[in-house]
Amino acid sequence: MEVVVTTPLEQAKHPVSAMLAGPYGHPFHPILVTVPIGAWAASLVFDVASHLVDEPAFLTRGSVWLIAIGVLGAVAAATVGFLDLIAIPSGTRARRIGLVHMTLNLTVTALYTAGFAWRYAEEPEQGAVGIGPLALSAVSFAALAVSGYLGGMLSYRFGVRVADESTQATGFERTERQAEGGRPWVSRH
Repeated sequence: MEVVVTTPLEQAKHPVSAMLAGPYGHPFHPILVTVPIGAWAASLVFDVASHLVDEPAFLTRGSVWLIAIGVLGAVAAATVGFLDLIAIPSGTRARRIGLVHMTLNLTVTALYTAGFAWRYAEEPEQGAVGIGPLALSAVSFAALAVSGYLGGMLSYRFGVRVADESTQATGFERTERQAEGGRPWVSRH
């Protein structure tokens, strides 16, 4: 079935390539971003924890590899995220926010890549993560949080790459059973 897009709002909801970016209403980008966010959050926890335990070597090494996993996940998320971005009409608020979101994410990915190289080059001893790499990760994660907020705004407020309002409304229609007076699946008690 071919989708006919007629307005800028509808254009932002449909993928440039469903095979690459995910089908209508089910974009791949939001699920892929969980990999770098989770990996980088865990690496920051490992960094802090390495200062709280007697033998931090496992946490220090684990943090390095979590950062690497996050960078690889970010590359995958950015690839499909770019496909979502180009579906947003230019000259719109959503497009401007999308560009800021992309720029922040590329910056964060570059910072984590630099952090990985820094840690990997140091060949960490058995000690805790250094204050410099720890600070870099904390600043990077703070920027990631801002970018995540903007990404959430694109999806949840502007509905970029999610179903249009008429499609969403079908989730709130009463079922035949409820219309006939039957108990709804979810009780409000």
